[in-house]
Amino acid sequence: MNSFFETHIWPMRGRLYRLVYLWIKDQSLAEDALQNVFEKTVERQKELQSHPNLMGWMVKSLKNEVLMHHRKNHRLEGIENMKEPAVIEPDALESAESHRLIFDLVDGLPEKQREIFQLREVEEMSYEEIATQMEISLDQVKVNLHRARKTLREKLINQGITR
Repeated sequence: MNSFFETHIWPMRGRLYRLVYLWIKDQSLAEDALQNVFEKTVERQKELQSHPNLMGWMVKSLKNEVLMHHRKNHRLEGIENMKEPAVIEPDALESAESHRLIFDLVDGLPEKQREIFQLREVEEMSYEEIATQMEISLDQVKVNLHRARKTLREKLINQGITR
């Protein structure tokens, strides 16, 4: 018989890690933040068993964990101003530059648009899943995603990368 943690929380680890890594772009900090949130879920698992939006609770807890870490270490410049991740593709310089540019452009989006864009494009979540997780309406998801895509498209056109 599997525990609540093994059944409901553990399967989210990949998606949660990718989100926290996109926010802080530091592997060890991302792992530490995720571990701390996992500890909290184990401590509060009876309460969380009846939670209507478990993924949303996990994402909020991760955000809070990252913010607490930055406050504690006097690194209040903001999550979006952290160093970008090292590119793993040393052979493909053009691809690395493209990834760097896209990361920079996405990082420049307003927080809500950036988060919705990442959930949809990186995590491949449905509009309904995003609305449920973020506790916003389906229309807000669509509007923010449209605005994020439009902004990114305009910036790419302005930089002469695409038409």
